[in-house]
Formats: sequence, C-alpha cells, structure tokens
Amino acid sequence: MDELLKTFGQKIKVARQDAGLTQEELAEQVGITTRYIMAIENENKQPSMKVLIKIVRALKISSDKIFFPEIQHTNTKKEHLIHMINLCDERDLQVAEATIKALLDTK
Repeated sequence: MDELLKTFGQKIKVARQDAGLTQEELAEQVGITTRYIMAIENENKQPSMKVLIKIVRALKISSDKIFFPEIQHTNTKKEHLIHMINLCDERDLQVAEATIKALLDTK
C-alpha cells in the first residue's frame, strides 16, 4: 500500500500529460487550485475521494490505472474509446456500432 501511495502522484502526472492537459487545465476541470494539483503530483498529497473521482473522470482514465498499477495498460486509445462509449446514449451507441461494423467490413 505504501508503494501505491508513493507512485500515486506520478501516475496522475503521467495521465495528465497523456491527456494533453496542463496542471492549470486539470485544476480548472476538477475545481481545485493548480497548487493542489502540484502537491498531488510532486509532494505525495492525498486528495479526498471526491477530488480523486473528479481527477479520474477529468483525465478519462480507468480507476484501475490508479488502484491496480500492476495491471498493464498498454492501449490508452482503446481505454479512451471505451470511456467515450460509456458516455453515449442509445442512439449514439447505434451510430457507433454501425460505424465500427462498416470499418471492419472494409478490411
């Protein structure tokens, strides 16, 4: 557990950078200060559960990436697509399914 806490900030930082966000942009999306993001990333600050949930959602990452770092997460594009699919309503899902089927039929 101690190792998880030690690497937590680094995982958030990498996920933020992978998402193409600055500390300022992430802080704004989460509703906290830039200084707080800096403290999480660099000073082992442990955010509240409420803030952690907002960070994970803003970064559009699986919570597994934070809580189960031993699981290899090698395809962030697929993870991002899955996240987007989870945000779709029924009509959007039908459009996405038809689009994916059309893409696969061309192979």
